[in-house]
Amino acid sequence: MNFASYVSGFIDGEGCFSVSFNFREKLKTKIEVRPSFAVGQNKRNLEILKEIQKFFNCGSLRFSLKDQCYKYEVRNIDDLRKKIIPHFEKFPLLTTKKRDFQIFSEICEKVAQMKHRNPDHLKEIIKMAFQMNVSGKRKYNQTKLLSVLDKMKI
Repeated sequence: MNFASYVSGFIDGEGCFSVSFNFREKLKTKIEVRPSFAVGQNKRNLEILKEIQKFFNCGSLRFSLKDQCYKYEVRNIDDLRKKIIPHFEKFPLLTTKKRDFQIFSEICEKVAQMKHRNPDHLKEIIKMAFQMNVSGKRKYNQTKLLSVLDKMKI
């Protein structure tokens, strides 16, 4: 079995590329950007998540009591750019998740270039992120995030 291809197929069905935002007073823009790659499974399937973690050689596993599921997650920008993104470029996704991945890749690059620290670039990142996972739940809506940046004196 080609495990690399299996991983892409598994993630195509079960994984998620997302970018979340939180308010942080300490930051110049007041908004923290958090790109994340994750996949969850019921506790009975923990072994496959361990294999995927071993395959990528990064990220962490955590357990949620609420839904009895384990989640494998990678948030480190260097790991995302050097391990996760290159894998899915070499072994592409086939579903609509491919579009989310492409946007995610662009956002990770902008974050690596520190563009998220500039209010104008951060607005662009927020708009891009809201084109991903359109059916997903978010803590803050796009209007709320952008309004914080619009109030800033640049």
